[in-house]
Amino acid sequence: MLEATFLGNTILDWLIAAGVTLVAALVLIAVRSRAVTSLQKRTDTRHGRRVRMALAALEATQPWFLVVVALFAGAQFVTLTPKADRLVDHVAMIATIVQAALWASKAIRAWLAHHVAEKRHTDAGAATTVSVLGFFAQLALWSLVVLLALENLGFNITALLAGLGVGGIAVALAAQSILGDVFASITIALDRPFSIGDFIVLDDIMGTVEYIGLKTTRLRSLSGEQIVISNSELLKAKLRNFERLEERRVQFAVAFALDTPADKLGKVPAMMREAIEAQPQARFDRAHFKEIGDAHLTFEAAYYVSDRDYKRYMDTQQAINLALYARLQKEGIAPVRKPPPEPTRGASRTGTDQPEGREARAGAPASREAVRQPEDSRRTPEIVKAR
Repeated sequence: MLEATFLGNTILDWLIAAGVTLVAALVLIAVRSRAVTSLQKRTDTRHGRRVRMALAALEATQPWFLVVVALFAGAQFVTLTPKADRLVDHVAMIATIVQAALWASKAIRAWLAHHVAEKRHTDAGAATTVSVLGFFAQLALWSLVVLLALENLGFNITALLAGLGVGGIAVALAAQSILGDVFASITIALDRPFSIGDFIVLDDIMGTVEYIGLKTTRLRSLSGEQIVISNSELLKAKLRNFERLEERRVQFAVAFALDTPADKLGKVPAMMREAIEAQPQARFDRAHFKEIGDAHLTFEAAYYVSDRDYKRYMDTQQAINLALYARLQKEGIAPVRKPPPEPTRGASRTGTDQPEGREARAGAPASREAVRQPEDSRRTPEIVKAR
């Protein structure tokens, strides 16, 4: 009975081939499982990084690939028809290509995870670049796998690529906005105008960057909602990145009545300078008698704050205001309220609301402010911040 012939081979030959296939599959899967268990116990040793690399490679080795290898080994013990032999070769080759791609994909993901984790807290822009480039590396890898598999199956790759080129032009014309956003994401990754965690302002939108994708970038606004902006529109806007603010220049003014004695006015610049220099984070720039107006005399001072945190800047400005106001009271000088400017056509008399919240960390721009008291109080200082 064992000498009986089936498909050009004896029953004994088929049994030997099946036995080799089964034993090879069981041995390969058992060795893989044993090796993974052994390496997992050695990840904290001196050679932990190399052990983790070997462990990642073994974990990426798929059981179906080991079964294909076992089938290929068993097929060597029987004589197959040319068609069946080519089929076995094609299956083994495609399985090998896919498995090699899985190893490469695992290596890319491990490299990305390592570099993103390493740079997220030191260089968020580099982390963003690595993430975007990693996606395109994966895309290129699997595109190559598909082409190699098709070539192995006998397809004419040259003609296929030529057809894809013509079809690609049509697809590009039909999806201009999508491709524009994709290329904009590449520009963001390479040029790095902002990074994840930066506080940015564009037009009337402000928020902290949470995610940079291939098509959109997502911000978390000051009021808590998420804002989604297409990458192409983001690059077209005038963008201000306050995360990269090194120092803030502050300018404010104080107004006095026209009948204030000249000898008292002469002391004001020195008072403003003393109030500014008393603050540890403030660097004095200037203080001058700026102008003689129709209803008041204006003094202006400017200084720099060496901290981009908005709340600490406001603490500094508040301390300057209190110190200056106390000194003016001591000298008997009465500040007055400056009359509001006449509104221009199309402009509102109301100022811009000051943003509050996470801009305190990132240093959002301050709007024009005034500290005002009732009309009957002529001793109310007005301190206007111009920039």
